[in-house]
Parts: sequence; structure tokens; C-alpha cells
Amino acid sequence: MDKTMPHSRLIKTANPSSPRAWLKVAALLLAAPLAACSNGGADRVVTGSIENQDYRARHPIELANSRAAIDVLPQVRGGALDERTRAQVKEFAKEYSHSGSGDIAVALPRGGPGAAEARAAVPGLRQALVAGGARGYVSISSYPIADPSVAAPIRLSYASVVARTRTRCGQWPNDLASGSSTETWENKPYWNFGCASQQMIAAQTADPRDLLGPAASNPPDSTMRSRGIVAIRDGKDPGTNWSVQNSNIGGVGN
Repeated sequence: MDKTMPHSRLIKTANPSSPRAWLKVAALLLAAPLAACSNGGADRVVTGSIENQDYRARHPIELANSRAAIDVLPQVRGGALDERTRAQVKEFAKEYSHSGSGDIAVALPRGGPGAAEARAAVPGLRQALVAGGARGYVSISSYPIADPSVAAPIRLSYASVVARTRTRCGQWPNDLASGSSTETWENKPYWNFGCASQQMIAAQTADPRDLLGPAASNPPDSTMRSRGIVAIRDGKDPGTNWSVQNSNIGGVGN
């Protein structure tokens, strides 16, 4: 062997057809897409195709323009309304001054035995509306009576905003006990779930506008604030003292 052979000829070259070389190439090919995924934000999972199962989305509460109405059967004695009708109309006027708008419509029955008494009650209705705090125009109209034997009331109404649910309760589009399909096996709430609760909240809301946002807060009571500050300066308890006097139940009425 020639000892003067160049050093480059002593270096062994890798055989491209060897199994070890192919394993290295396959490892590089697999690492390339993994590196791209780690830099592309693939850890975010998009679930936009899942249907919203919240009952508030299925039975939403909405505000709608409507008319608040009350039916009364007045009795006129000596040109004045009876106390029951007067109290009803006064309370109706208070609600109008709180959440109503526009004019107050008064619909009288036309024809029948109660038509004359209804017309005679109009002045008393106006007085009761004013006594209840209603300020505005009162429009008088009439409606025909279909059956004279049925009592025809006077209807008072005004424009208002009401809260209501968009859907009706008591609807069951799917059979909960169905064994012929797998629709009830999906672990989802049934369609009517939450509808009654939404309708109850809408009906019990005193001012539907509160569902859009809270009302403005009242200014603080300066008198109570000054009393508390003076009490603290004097080293006294700024709280309010409430005195409760208990009585013997057996001694009541003696």
C-alpha cells in the first residue's frame, strides 16, 4: 500500500442505498411538517359548528311595543263612579304616568243595555285619571256589541313597552320517549327547557326597560350623610337606633 496516498482517499463515503441513510431522510421529512404546525397556531380549536344549547338563546326575552289595557264595568250613582271603578282607574293612571306614552284611549260599547251608563261614566273616568296623576289627551271611541246579553265593559288603554318571549311554551317538537331514533341520546336539553322561567321573568319585570340596563341612581341624602358625619366626630355610633316594643298577645284587647 502506498503510504503517500492523499488523505482524502482514506475518508469513507456513506452509501446512499443503506438503510441508515433512508431512516435519516425519513426523520427529516417527518420533522418538517411538525415544525410548521408548532409555528402556525394549530393549538386553537374552532367549534363554531356546535349549536348553542342555552335556554336564554332558544327562548330570548325581547321588548316590544304594545298597549296596556284594563276593562271596567262602572256603576254611576248620582253622577259619580263607584269606589271600585274609581280605584281601578286611579291605579291605571299611576301606571300610565310611570311607563306609558301617548294618549289614553277609552273605548265605549255601542248599543246594548249598558251603552247609556257607559257614556254617563266618561266624566267620572276623566276625574279618576286626573286623580291618579295622568296628564295627557284622552281619546273616546266606541266598539259594536256582538251579544247584548253579555256585559260590555269600557276598555282603557295606552301605548307601552312590554317584555315577552319570542317563542311559545308547551311545544315539544321531539318525542322525549322515542325509541325509534337516537335524537334523545345526544345529552342535550329538551327544546321546551327554560321557556316557562323566561316568560315568568318577563311577566314579573315591573319596568321592562330594566332589562336593557339599570336606571340612574338617586342622589345621596345630604341630611343623613351630615348626621352620620356629626355622630362620628362626636364619637357616637352613626347607625340608626330602632326601638321595638313587644306586647303580650294575651293582653291585646283588654
